[in-house]
Amino acid sequence: MRKLENSELDRKSVEDFKEAAKTPIIIILDDIRSLHNIGSVFRTADAFLIEKIYLCGITATPPNKEIHKTALGATETVAWEHRNNVLEVIEELKKQDIEVHAIEQVENSVFLNDFNVGKNKKYALVFGNEVFGVNQEAIKQCHGTIEIPQLGTKHSLNISVSTGIVVWDLFCKLQQ
Repeated sequence: MRKLENSELDRKSVEDFKEAAKTPIIIILDDIRSLHNIGSVFRTADAFLIEKIYLCGITATPPNKEIHKTALGATETVAWEHRNNVLEVIEELKKQDIEVHAIEQVENSVFLNDFNVGKNKKYALVFGNEVFGVNQEAIKQCHGTIEIPQLGTKHSLNISVSTGIVVWDLFCKLQQ
């Protein structure tokens, strides 16, 4: 085995990325404090051709040196928009027939491995604050909640790790 060189990876240019068909997933980050988490989510969104990221509430926006440190240019490829109110974003997306799900531990949540995707559907995923999670009012407005099964002593994951897990799982299911 030989590690591939960067020149062998067939990476898209910024223009190619913008013109490429997108994965029907939208990410909503609400009140995310860590600039490194925000940058990591941008990088994940770039890797899976995510349609758009909404940065809500106190979530910082590009251009920002600390976001760039982990995004590594993904803020130039992935479409994003800042909005003050996550509830307004959720309502707008629902009116567009987009299925909105909070990623949170709540009563009657569906485990990620049991979540079924529909053909020709678009999904929006709401990720909340690192300490407090997705706020209750946002949860109430969503079509449902998805929970990442966890078996250890800790029952939470870093927001950027959670985003990577959920996006990868839905990406795979949407490809089937």
